[in-house]
Amino acid sequence: MKPATTIRSHLEAYLYTQQMSINQFSIQSGINSGTLSRLLSGQQPIAMNHLKLITRGMGLPEDYFYSMYVDECFLYSAPTWRRLRPFILNSAELGRLDCIELVVKNLLDNLIYAPMLFEVAEGLFHEHQWEAAAVLYKNVSTSEKYQHSERLAICQYRLFRIAVGDSQTLNLQAALLFECYIDRLEVTDQLEGLKHLMHVYYSLHKWDKVDELAQEMYRLARLSYRHLHRSERKDKHDKSPEKPLFFYVLYSHLMRASVCEEHRDYESALKYVSLYMDKSWILENGEEDRRILEQFQEWGTANTLLYRMMSGDYGVLPEYVAYIAPHANEIFVALYHIMISANRFSWNVDEILEQFPSYIPYRTNLRDFGLLHNQQILADQYSTFLAELALYFLRHQRQEGIGFLLQSLETSAKIKSESIIIKCVNLFEQFRQQASEDQTEQYKLLIGEVQESNDKKIDHASSFV
Repeated sequence: MKPATTIRSHLEAYLYTQQMSINQFSIQSGINSGTLSRLLSGQQPIAMNHLKLITRGMGLPEDYFYSMYVDECFLYSAPTWRRLRPFILNSAELGRLDCIELVVKNLLDNLIYAPMLFEVAEGLFHEHQWEAAAVLYKNVSTSEKYQHSERLAICQYRLFRIAVGDSQTLNLQAALLFECYIDRLEVTDQLEGLKHLMHVYYSLHKWDKVDELAQEMYRLARLSYRHLHRSERKDKHDKSPEKPLFFYVLYSHLMRASVCEEHRDYESALKYVSLYMDKSWILENGEEDRRILEQFQEWGTANTLLYRMMSGDYGVLPEYVAYIAPHANEIFVALYHIMISANRFSWNVDEILEQFPSYIPYRTNLRDFGLLHNQQILADQYSTFLAELALYFLRHQRQEGIGFLLQSLETSAKIKSESIIIKCVNLFEQFRQQASEDQTEQYKLLIGEVQESNDKKIDHASSFV
């Protein structure tokens, strides 16, 4: 027999080898015998539900004929959206991105399909099937790259969101590309886009950029809020932002306070705290609105204590610890700042570390954090936190510091943060040179034990320096 090259020829070969009639396979597969006869003769195109039943009837994996089905849709019959849309969705569920790519490249010769593909991409994006959505967004973007359309801007926004991950290098590339399109979005999408851009630049320590984006967020959100409440007629068709408009006004102040914190300008940071704690101008009073305002009040109270502590006020430390202790989602970030302050001002914080042993080091899923704590920011803070722990323990001549140093190298290599890797290497060199000969030998022995299981990770980290 000639090798089967189509779904029909595969089915014919199966019936021949199994010595089955059309009626027998009809019973086995659940396809009407008349329909099955027309499918085999080529009088009727194979629909997606037919493909599923044929594959199941032959006892094959669900996606066995998927590559052939692309040919079925374009070479052996006229392409129809009624067949292609469910095929794309099924390919997404099964991870067959190759099939989605083939379908899209064939369809986009005709730009009439761009809106349909975009609509499917949006559905996949909101269902968190981001890899499949990215294939569609990229191809739609390519087809519309000269159109300057809002759809093109949304594609780039979604691709930016999908691209952001562990690698700070790739995050920066994604942010730079998306920035060219952000002003083409509707204001409601711009506000969310600015928030996510700020998170990326924050994790990259580009404070001036964070401040610039926060100012733009404030401008857009404040104008939109005024328009919302001055307009006599509320258009029900207006797109609503992901959060209430006042949230973005407050969030811009929160981020500007964080920038001031990084510049050690705690007086200015406290001024921004007072701004995002001020709710006198906010007219909304729904349940979600009250919850958001309460959250900003909590952050403001905690950050007021935090900025006093980071200014060198040791006396506020017990009050700060007591305030954050009941808030599990805040403890790691608080300890991160406590360790920075302890190393900066040579404080002894052993009692605090003993109070939170499960956070030394903290090994939770970073996605467990709430609204304020972005994944990329936390990943960067976690690597820094380990380095600060290493510095603290090494200054107190405790060998655990080397273990934290190696862990910081491992995590900073994962996110490709050169600054933290260099900090760790310099820290080790500093204490290696200062240690006595006996201590140096102890450190070397400890490093040897840890490196036995971490050689590849440490070599990977060192390659960035």
